[in-house]
Amino acid sequence: MGEIRPQVIQPPDAQVEDASSTWLETPVGRMVAVATERSLLLLEFETRRGLAASLERLGSAYRVRPGRTAPLDSVERELRGYFAGELREFRTPVALRGTEFQTSVWRALQGVPGGSTVSYGELATELGNPRSVRAVAQANGANRLAVIVPCHRVIEASGGLGGYGGGVEVKRWLLEHERAAFGAPGRLF
Repeated sequence: MGEIRPQVIQPPDAQVEDASSTWLETPVGRMVAVATERSLLLLEFETRRGLAASLERLGSAYRVRPGRTAPLDSVERELRGYFAGELREFRTPVALRGTEFQTSVWRALQGVPGGSTVSYGELATELGNPRSVRAVAQANGANRLAVIVPCHRVIEASGGLGGYGGGVEVKRWLLEHERAAFGAPGRLF
């Protein structure tokens, strides 16, 4: 796989907002982050399936250039704390870009404590529609704010890990890290 580099992505309309992109190093692999001056738009592992397409989609709404913004500096500090086992809750402002249903799933995910997991069915029930398991799984897969919107904490009802856009080994690592750092009652996977 060729290396994806933060690059200048020019949208067709010159009236769009500027955003900056940078690479962040983590113990489990590099992440790319994109943010405006106000909020984080994307945080993904470089191993994320479809990362190039996600970056291109951002280019239709934002003029993305390599650089730094306050939200990028904030998320970098917070990720250091998270990976050191010292930070449980992220405060970097984020822009949840999706449908009303997707954003409801992502907000629910932010309520799943570090060190614990939830099944797609449990999440669907929490959202008031136990039959929406497939839609919850699709919304989970559409999340573009890895770790901050902790889609890695969603597992199969059988206890299996299920998939993860950044790779199942990254998901396993994140869950094991959280369990060791934060502990939690109940099953991990």
